[in-house]
Amino acid sequence: MSIPLSSTPAATPPRLSPDTGVVLVVTALFVTLPLLIAGAVSPRQAVLFLIGGLMGAALYHGAFGFTGGWRRMVQERRGRAMRAQMLMVAAATVVFIPVLGGLVPEVRAVGALAPVGVSVLVGAAMFGLGMQLGGGCGSGTLFTVGGGSARMLLTLAFFCIGALAGSAHLPWWLTLPSIGTVDLGKTLGVPGAILATLAFLGAVAAVTAVIERREHGALERVPSPPRRGLARLVHGPWPLVGVGLALAGLNIATLFVAGHPWSVTYGFGLWAAKAADALGAGVAEWPFWAAGGNARALNASVLQDVTSVMNFGIILGAALAAALAGRFAPRAALPWGSALAAVVGGLLMGYGARLSFGCNIGALFSGIASGSLHGWLWFGAAFCGSLVGIRARRLFGME
Repeated sequence: MSIPLSSTPAATPPRLSPDTGVVLVVTALFVTLPLLIAGAVSPRQAVLFLIGGLMGAALYHGAFGFTGGWRRMVQERRGRAMRAQMLMVAAATVVFIPVLGGLVPEVRAVGALAPVGVSVLVGAAMFGLGMQLGGGCGSGTLFTVGGGSARMLLTLAFFCIGALAGSAHLPWWLTLPSIGTVDLGKTLGVPGAILATLAFLGAVAAVTAVIERREHGALERVPSPPRRGLARLVHGPWPLVGVGLALAGLNIATLFVAGHPWSVTYGFGLWAAKAADALGAGVAEWPFWAAGGNARALNASVLQDVTSVMNFGIILGAALAAALAGRFAPRAALPWGSALAAVVGGLLMGYGARLSFGCNIGALFSGIASGSLHGWLWFGAAFCGSLVGIRARRLFGME
């Protein structure tokens, strides 16, 4: 997702009235659901739901998705969104790596670490292709669904189905070549891991700046906001850099509260697995869902799953932000090409995320910030897949 950009001040936009009915319903949910979650699970789980709500509002008002930012870099040679993404990861890195390295003994947490292997390479490329067809990444799908997009609801449904299929096939993919998990915090030490990660993030940002200057002569100026003060807070758009730093702070809060970083797509696979198991598919006997924590999640209430509860919060946070801004706009009509792209994109993202241990959030953002080398492999492979996906959009009449 990306917001319209301009180097000249925009005229004052018309005032939009809040979607009162949606505001009342979503506000009621924000009052009752934390109480329900706190009583049924724990106050900590309720806090994570509220953190998700803040993430949803920030994602919506910043239109902060990787899909549109990467596409804009490729098609327009404008890298402002990608630089904001690199800053977001960098801000989380300087906290994550020391905490995960044991320098804060009061905090017990685990990072988003995963093996570096063929499954990540293939899965991330599939995800990058799928997100350009589906129209959103992991977090982007959630906040656009919250904003009322019927198309993204279709993407989300098939995202869940793809994630379930990926969980069925993951054991085979894990038999393919892999060098195992590489934790830069242990390999290079905490200072070395921080410096190396910041250097690579800075290099990516610098490359986007060089390409943009070569193409346009100068970096794009940050557009003047059409609204200021409280009006901008309610109606947006929020500044990309500010949203990136806010999301970094919220991911850090997740690490401290949940004991692990922010992730998105595990919840999608869990929802599909619960539905399929209820229909008699025997999912509980699959190796992936029969193992340890996955088996417990499958048999427990969905409210006990951190990722699911935060995903619900993101959707409702985006819905409340959209409704307060007067932009909650569900649309049922979908051109067949766009609908087909949503189906294909959702399946590719779900399957690819399971193979590569996450999406743009769990693998790229949280993975790189945790010092996991697989996060960098995911980034490169997903960007290559996205290049193919940008071209493939034309086949579905999306350009």
